[in-house]
Amino acid sequence: MDKSKFSALYERERMKVEERLSDALKNREPFSLYKPAAYILKSGGKRLRPLLVLFSAKAAGGKFSKAYNSAVAVELLHNFTLVHDDIMDNADMRRGRLTVHKKYDLRTAILAGDSLLSVAYEYLLKDSGDHLKQVMVSFTHGLVEVCEGQSMDKDFELLNDVSIDEYLLMIEKKTAAMAEMCCTIGANIARASNQEIKALAGFGKNIGIAFQIQDDLLDISANESEFGKFVGGDLVEGKKTYLFLKALEKSSGKDKKEFLRVIEHKGIKQDEIPKFKALYCKLGVLEDARKEIIRYSNKALSKLKYLKKQEDRDLFIWLTDSLIKRNR
Repeated sequence: MDKSKFSALYERERMKVEERLSDALKNREPFSLYKPAAYILKSGGKRLRPLLVLFSAKAAGGKFSKAYNSAVAVELLHNFTLVHDDIMDNADMRRGRLTVHKKYDLRTAILAGDSLLSVAYEYLLKDSGDHLKQVMVSFTHGLVEVCEGQSMDKDFELLNDVSIDEYLLMIEKKTAAMAEMCCTIGANIARASNQEIKALAGFGKNIGIAFQIQDDLLDISANESEFGKFVGGDLVEGKKTYLFLKALEKSSGKDKKEFLRVIEHKGIKQDEIPKFKALYCKLGVLEDARKEIIRYSNKALSKLKYLKKQEDRDLFIWLTDSLIKRNR
């Protein structure tokens, strides 16, 4: 497997997506609406979701050139969700920059987020092939799932008792459903067989779950200078992540009381992070998370046997390896 070749391909296509994202809001008026919308797009990121569209289209025998509009659409949708998530979480920063509602104001952020979703649908409609209906159905279903997942996530903040199965269902909707949608759209654009569509959708769903558990793990185990924000933020905010719920499940006695206190107080103080990281290590939940990441990654990779070309299978294997070994 030529990893450098796949890395170069990813970067080349990521830059093409960046150019099209920049053009998506260029010269639109009113400026008061589209400047804040463009601001969130300039915060960068891995652009994983549009690349999943492109790579899935390629794996199903299609061309990148036929998938760019949909790739842009899913990234606009993703950023719409980020703007609204930041508002609901009252977050100050996103990728090292002020969130939209902090840089501007709440009303501007809500409308800017809505504009991103509207332009996303506009880009989907730029394609008029016989796959358009399936693409629209997949896109809309993905949006519904994301909203349901976000609602569940907010509900968890008020619940004292959340199971790991409930958490996995939540991230299946909030995170994995969008990755699944991206792969499905790419496959539909290439007029893939039902077997190929199912395989790529299954890859996206499982890699999305692995991706989110990896995020949970990085929040407590990452190198802070590489991570781009302080480590332990999920504990400070009292989030019920995979690691926290696993620790709560495995702990007893004084340790369990510590975790119940986190729920009662809706988080911890920043200077308590080392203590809770030590508890995580003691209970083995970091290793539990790593095992789950590998398990879901392997489930994703098992779907690749239905792809026709070894080169396409190798591309997704490389992508999976890159995601589970990332440091931010």
